[in-house]
Amino acid sequence: MAGQVDENRATSAAEAARIIPRAEFRVFGQGVIDLVGKKIWDAGAVLQKMRRMPPEIYFLSTQTDEANVKVRDGLLDIKTKVGTTLEGYEIFQPRGKFQFPVKQADLKAILTHLRVEMPLQEDEYPIETFIQMAHRHPDLVPVSVEKMRYGFTVGGVICEYAQVWFNGALIESACCESEDYAAIRLAAEALGIASMPNTNYLRAAKRIVGME
Repeated sequence: MAGQVDENRATSAAEAARIIPRAEFRVFGQGVIDLVGKKIWDAGAVLQKMRRMPPEIYFLSTQTDEANVKVRDGLLDIKTKVGTTLEGYEIFQPRGKFQFPVKQADLKAILTHLRVEMPLQEDEYPIETFIQMAHRHPDLVPVSVEKMRYGFTVGGVICEYAQVWFNGALIESACCESEDYAAIRLAAEALGIASMPNTNYLRAAKRIVGME
């Protein structure tokens, strides 16, 4: 989540279902960091953390933009879109973080969210096997993602700006997220990004790697 560093640990689907999701407004583009940098102090930002994230692999599906599936820290992490606020902010609900080797039932549920079918005959799947299966699947595209994130808050809203590399291609991003939708709007306006298109990681990655 933007600007907040939590311990990355395995989480069951039942545990994830109890997490209250926050709405997110995110933008991508060139010059985003300069734009935010000019506004950040006037916005009353409180700095939090700078962090280079461990390398991730996102699994993009040609069939949906509503299942965020990635591997980070050896965990298969999934969130699914469960709603959009009146302001157009997206809400993604965590669905679990699964330790490899991933059990067949958990992997089957993840593939259902990605809206793809794949024959699963083994009881468990190591990370290397799942990545190879995704590379071979006509509707899945694994994408390597690296991030340098700079976290802060504006009016209590969790924010960040970041450098993001999709398969080595650099783009900049900024984000505001909260359970308070009006506060998100105020923070985005204060940072000068409110008029930019709201774009989640999946759509940004698809654009960069040529899936859109």
